[in-house]
Amino acid sequence: MTKRAFIKSFGCQMNVYDAARMADQLTAEGYEMVPTADDADLVLLNTCHIREKAAEKVYSELGRLKDGPAMIGVAGCVAQAEGDEIIKRQPRVSFVVGPQAYHKLPSLIAEAQTGAQPVETDLADDKFAALAAPTRRVIASRGVTAFLTVQEGCDKFCAFCVVPYTRGAEVSRPVAEIVEEAERLVAAGVREITLLGQNVNAYSGGDGGLAGLITVLAAIPDLKRLRFTTSHPLDMDEALIAAHRDEPKLMPYLHLPVQAGSDSILKAMNRKHTAAQYVDIIQKVRAARPDLALSGDFIVGFPGETDEDFEATLSLVETVGYASAYSFKYSPRPGTPAALRDDQVPEPVKSARLTKLQALLAAQQKAFNAGCVGRTLPILIEKAGRREGQWVGRSPYLQPVHIQDGGETIGDTVNVEITGAEGNSLFGVAVAASQKDAA
Repeated sequence: MTKRAFIKSFGCQMNVYDAARMADQLTAEGYEMVPTADDADLVLLNTCHIREKAAEKVYSELGRLKDGPAMIGVAGCVAQAEGDEIIKRQPRVSFVVGPQAYHKLPSLIAEAQTGAQPVETDLADDKFAALAAPTRRVIASRGVTAFLTVQEGCDKFCAFCVVPYTRGAEVSRPVAEIVEEAERLVAAGVREITLLGQNVNAYSGGDGGLAGLITVLAAIPDLKRLRFTTSHPLDMDEALIAAHRDEPKLMPYLHLPVQAGSDSILKAMNRKHTAAQYVDIIQKVRAARPDLALSGDFIVGFPGETDEDFEATLSLVETVGYASAYSFKYSPRPGTPAALRDDQVPEPVKSARLTKLQALLAAQQKAFNAGCVGRTLPILIEKAGRREGQWVGRSPYLQPVHIQDGGETIGDTVNVEITGAEGNSLFGVAVAASQKDAA
């Protein structure tokens, strides 16, 4: 009888990658991956602990699953942070596995089948060396873009963040191991790879850091595009800035979180940079790559944030100009220094500030998208559109682009004249390469 498994991921791109590698591990053990929990013998929740709501979603999902027949496993950062507490809160959970122990899934499942409820949260193992490699068929089924984790953990210890506690210290994978995985992805049809890390530009697994790794990966012939996320300003070195200028396969898109525009709040957050230093980095990258689109992260309502501090964040946003951004209300995470402060900002104040910030960021995104109209951009075709005769692809700036069918194929990079912008998406018509050079 075929064993069936369902994995549900919460949170960041790293969890999307981890879910795919766990699926590879389970497939190698004879499991068939199914699209819903109702069809599964094993349900695995791959969790995020960055914000309170993300963690509570997991417990809500566990409550919904508790009466079903499937074995339930909890993986990821909530698993790492809460361990035995998960089983205490929901006894139906069969096993708990942290983000560095996914390669132990087969043994944990076997142990759980005996009636034990194992909890594995060891941060010391090298899971990548033990994880099963996906087959070419499995990779091809996932599309022409892929995530590839190159670095995990963080040594920055921002006062609001649980990552150093749930993912551990910064660890980088060797270049040869990354190249092997990238070549396997490309051979199966992947044309764009996004390099992942909790602090990806702190990558130190080979000569030249992340810039050196990008140069090596760019030499893979059929790989058309490279991206990386998420970065810290302190690790945005001159070599990486130069890579944006010199490497055409590295897309002109940079996600560089700042979190706040007030120096006093940045200091309280333990960010170790000022607003002016952040702006200086942005200016250097834009000088290297003038068409760069910038994305960022913002937290409003950090403990002690005053109206003047918040206005400084709005001022920084106005100064920098973002093509897209993620913004959130501060959420106290247990075990972090900020959660212990007694000057927490009231929820209504946080909500009002978030609304104001998001309105400004949305206006900047709308303006950036409108500025693409009339340009011709190279678009990587990812899938067929919902409408007949339409394709959907991604611009160099990560926007989804809806294209009228002109004989393209998934995996092609097509020059597209952008004719409209609506919400988060662009619209366009494919043009012959000879008609107009891609901007």
